[in-house]
Amino acid sequence: MKTAGQPPLWRAVVSGACAALIGIGLARFAYTPLLPAVVSAGWFSNESATYLAAANLGGYLAGVLLAEAFARGLSPITALRGAMVIAAGSLLACAFPVGFAWFFAWRFGSGVAGGVIMILAAPLILAHAPPARRGLIGGFIFMGVGLGIAASGTLVPVLLREGLAQAWIGLAITAALLTALAWRGWPEAAPASPSEGPRRHRRPTHRLWMLHAEYALNAVGLVPHMVFLAVFVAHGLGQGVEAAAFYWVLFGLGALVGPLLFGHLADRAGHGPALRLVLLLEAIATLAPAISSSPGALIPSSLFMGASTPGVVPLVLGRVHELAGSRLGDQRAAWRLATTGFAAAQAIAAYGLAYGLDASGGAYGLIFALGAAALLLALLVDVLGEALLKPGLRRP
Repeated sequence: MKTAGQPPLWRAVVSGACAALIGIGLARFAYTPLLPAVVSAGWFSNESATYLAAANLGGYLAGVLLAEAFARGLSPITALRGAMVIAAGSLLACAFPVGFAWFFAWRFGSGVAGGVIMILAAPLILAHAPPARRGLIGGFIFMGVGLGIAASGTLVPVLLREGLAQAWIGLAITAALLTALAWRGWPEAAPASPSEGPRRHRRPTHRLWMLHAEYALNAVGLVPHMVFLAVFVAHGLGQGVEAAAFYWVLFGLGALVGPLLFGHLADRAGHGPALRLVLLLEAIATLAPAISSSPGALIPSSLFMGASTPGVVPLVLGRVHELAGSRLGDQRAAWRLATTGFAAAQAIAAYGLAYGLDASGGAYGLIFALGAAALLLALLVDVLGEALLKPGLRRP
């Protein structure tokens, strides 16, 4: 509903989708199809380029931790606008191969921007949405991630024909145009409800702690596809940059439909059962490249893990709301904790798997097998934890 001085809800949703597209879809995921070209052009070694991919995830963790401080010091809208500008600027900066430290700083900065956007954008918009439409609206916002992945996979091969630096510049121009489109579409922050109290939150329940652990393990399981898929196809399998871009486009197509598809599944089956099913299918899809490098294995694996990357977010967010209680403050605190654990696990896994890949001499199968093991462990935590807690705790 539109109030005086506020943009219409659809305009705010467009701004949120643009922010997700820039801060996560382009600033993070465009590096995956660019990574083989960065290595082939001799800008960095394969090992150094992989560590640069992990730098974005480290920055993402910092952004998640700092987002609330930025929002309080600057206002949520100013923080979001600044994050989008930094993300677009990081893409331009990477057009100049000054050195590893330069790239690392900008990749880290783009990760900070993505973390700020993840924490601030959707809650700011959903606070103005009718409760009955929040699931669908959240799905549209997170679809921006999938749009960015698909755009990076289709734009990058075209832009690379003009040169590697030109590809970075083209992505930066795209991000700048999207920043301009989103600039005036943000709604003002909704006033806090008096019933919320100052800053007192209910302690997380055992089920919430289990959910945080599952989400963190899920983050580990997503890393092999998110970070290594393109370089695995291009260099691990020797199929080249064009084949890598093809699988990355499939990953992006999956990401386009994932939030809405998984949200619909949650509406039909419930967030808990939907999450368990997704964890099982994620484990199978992540293990597939370790078993077979045929298109029959890689195509569905890329599609489903693409769908899961943004699609698991509304699933976990909905489950957090179920377990945290009805107080908005408790829900926000639980979501920040879940996102922090996810970002930390993702950053640690990215660095750890990059080191493992280097130490093993390029054993990509091992990387995907470890990701699948993390997802199976997440499923085990959910199933066994639910069985153990069921007699003593009331289901929410």
